[in-house]
Amino acid sequence: MYQSIRPGQEWLDTNGQRIEAHGGNIFFENQTFYWYGENKEKTDGKNGIWTYGIRAYSSKDLYNWTDEGLIIQPELINEDSNLHPSQRLDRPHIIFNKQTQKYVCWIKISGDLACFVILTADRLLGPYKVVKENYRPYEKKVGDFDLVIDKETSKAILYFEADHKNMISAELTEDYMSVTTQYQVNFDGLIPPFVREAPAYLQHNGKHYLLTSGLTNYVPNPSEVAVSDTFLGPFETLGNLHPEDESKSSYNSQISGVFKHPTKNLYIALADRWVPDYQMTAEKYDILSRVIAGRFDDRYLATGEEKQKLMDSPILGNVNTSKANYAWLPIEWEKGVPVIRWYDEWRIEDFE
Repeated sequence: MYQSIRPGQEWLDTNGQRIEAHGGNIFFENQTFYWYGENKEKTDGKNGIWTYGIRAYSSKDLYNWTDEGLIIQPELINEDSNLHPSQRLDRPHIIFNKQTQKYVCWIKISGDLACFVILTADRLLGPYKVVKENYRPYEKKVGDFDLVIDKETSKAILYFEADHKNMISAELTEDYMSVTTQYQVNFDGLIPPFVREAPAYLQHNGKHYLLTSGLTNYVPNPSEVAVSDTFLGPFETLGNLHPEDESKSSYNSQISGVFKHPTKNLYIALADRWVPDYQMTAEKYDILSRVIAGRFDDRYLATGEEKQKLMDSPILGNVNTSKANYAWLPIEWEKGVPVIRWYDEWRIEDFE
């Protein structure tokens, strides 16, 4: 049995199998933690399988996780379905609607479709039914996202990267199935790889924070933190979320969500180490950022050799994410600003 969290190391379930809940989040219900995410066990970067359904695990201590199986099955017959393994199914988010008594799951489809698929269920562990496919809020191409509920009003808020240009924060309709006309554009005017994606929301002392990464696919990059006085924003960038990380890689990981412990003053940044065999460095990131940015702004210069280095990196879709690990780390606070430091090992019990 595990008695601590060891970021970056292989994490096995109670059956001794690798945990497959990538790009995931945690739902707390009936004194039980449920961790769900992308099942990458079949994604070897060669067979065309991006995600093979959504898997969930249960735990009482956040250390030891029992496999609850695929709560959203892949659609194996209809290749046009958003749930087919060849579609780029990413980052499921499940929220509970008190009014409809339904669990609502939004999943992003990346690549050419760049849309959402939305499902509902009567139980957290399913079965889930598709209610909307190929959904693009405001006719925008969809990128990474987060989905949260305002506990005071029960309104749901969607944060999503739009058109690789900015990030939109929007209120959802009462049934949590669509966006409303209430929205805000944030982080506008940036180009890849500096466009902000992978938003992870948290609320602390009345302030609203978004933790975001840059846009470099599976290659890690520097994360930033931004703050607002409201859910929708506008958000003001505060700077580097990992100020002690000299590799400019967010400790070689990308955050998928933030989980607030129900009984402790503890926020956990849930992150994936998508390509554990590839170690980002400050030098590599400098090359990567100039090569990508040079496609959009000729003031960024890169040599042919540097462009080849980019092509040799695991930035494209042919990545073996079945080997991906996790890098969960506690969020700490310095003068009201969240920061993340590296720990080889840490315990939930060390926090009040």
